Amino acid sequence: MKKPKFKLLKEFKDFINRGSVLDLAVGMIIGSAFTAIITAVVGNILQPLINWIPIGKTDSLITVLKPAVVENGAVVQEAIAINWGAVISAIITFLLTALVLFIIIKVINTAKASAEKLKEAVAGEKEVAEEAPLEAPAAEVNPTEELLREIRDLLKAQANADGAKAEEAAEEKADAE
Repeated sequence: MKKPKFKLLKEFKDFINRGSVLDLAVGMIIGSAFTAIITAVVGNILQPLINWIPIGKTDSLITVLKPAVVENGAVVQEAIAINWGAVISAIITFLLTALVLFIIIKVINTAKASAEKLKEAVAGEKEVAEEAPLEAPAAEVNPTEELLREIRDLLKAQANADGAKAEEAAEEKADAE
């Protein structure tokens, strides 16, 4: 009989040590902290902005079904009322919370997609760099030096042309004699 207890304990230990359970626990902790952030944003920033709108105050939207019974200044039976304002406020809070979560998740997904594209681009550049031989970087050339080189090359070409003409003239003279 003790063997099943140890087996149950071992199965429980395996279950707890599984990655998905630990991830779930971490997610729950982060989710509860995140809920506090969302509640603060909605309650302290967005809800006051809605209340700033003239019809934004929902506190007074109450339908009294049965008024309170008061005897000798003491409330004997509380009023039965439908608090439409609380329902509307809860719906608005839900929608605003969903909107804030949507925006945050959209930003995170966009950042992840950009990171993936960057990784792919870097991987592609590495592949191209491995395939292509390394080229020596071109030395920076001073514009003045480049102009002087062009002038030198033109003078050499002109001197060669003049030398070729002189040789031709000398050959023609020798042939004529």
